[in-house]
Amino acid sequence: MTTKTYQFSQKQTTFYFDAAFAYLEKIIGDSHAIIVTDENVFRHHKKKFSTWKTIVLKAGEVHKQQSTVDHLLEQLITAGADRKTLVIGVGGGVVTDMTGYAASVYMRSIRFGFVPTTVLGMVDAAIGGKNGVDVGVYKNLVGTINQPEFILYDISILKSLPANEWVNGFAEIIKHACIKDAAMFKQLMEHKISDYKKNGKLMSALIRRNAMIKAAVVKADEFEQGERRLLNFGHTLGHAIENLYGLSHGEAIAVGMVAASVFSETLTGFKATAKVIEAFEQYGLPTNAAFDKSDVFKMLQMDKKKERLGINYVLLEKIGKGVVKRMPISELEKFIQQV
Repeated sequence: MTTKTYQFSQKQTTFYFDAAFAYLEKIIGDSHAIIVTDENVFRHHKKKFSTWKTIVLKAGEVHKQQSTVDHLLEQLITAGADRKTLVIGVGGGVVTDMTGYAASVYMRSIRFGFVPTTVLGMVDAAIGGKNGVDVGVYKNLVGTINQPEFILYDISILKSLPANEWVNGFAEIIKHACIKDAAMFKQLMEHKISDYKKNGKLMSALIRRNAMIKAAVVKADEFEQGERRLLNFGHTLGHAIENLYGLSHGEAIAVGMVAASVFSETLTGFKATAKVIEAFEQYGLPTNAAFDKSDVFKMLQMDKKKERLGINYVLLEKIGKGVVKRMPISELEKFIQQV
């Protein structure tokens, strides 16, 4: 096991890489702890939860709503959670987002940590302190920025992960490579998902590399005033089509990243769209999708990255270097019509 601690504005987060789930007991010591997970994770790993006080939520993005958080808060009350309680979200991004949000507002904020159980959660969703819920079809519209005390990585948990969730997570890995790490992009092109499934050391190193990329970006710009915006590559269009058309997060942002690469050809002179497309195809992700452009544009106008008449859109100058361009809404509408 290796550890890495990052100091954010108000909290430290310690990353426990190559750890075992059982190490949670050492992390929490004699704290009063409550685990929050979902039905799928609980079913696959029931023995791991046998000695823990556990709250089990319904699984899936459709339940990432305020009503589920209200239910979770009621369960925390019933379980006797107080200001000294440590809440631990064990699951994918839906679970960790809602756990962090509930802990942030319960008794005006109590301590929490995460054990991500998906590739997407390990490299992206559990990192950075963004916690919240969807409002109808609008992604992550309500929530907080509040850092977990720890994130524990037990990659043995990935053995129960369905094949489509492996694919889903690699969309965020390819994103990090596109905006920040050309060498990692090259490594990804030399492998395929089956290589990472078979080789635990290779997968563990990839997860750690991605986690540290995101954590470093967040440390430099925790409240998304500058560099952290780069992490939204593909997410502006991706989030708009994700809930409207029932795509997975990875599928939606893959489509969004390809579109942003095409936009970049005009706006930054980017010349490697074909390589971006090749990467997504190699990892089983879509590169285009049919959607109603008018409906999607209406969704974009409620995007959190929109500021008055413009939106901060992430483009590529080259593989490994993302840039943020403030784009007038009218100009974005023109590009969307061309997708």
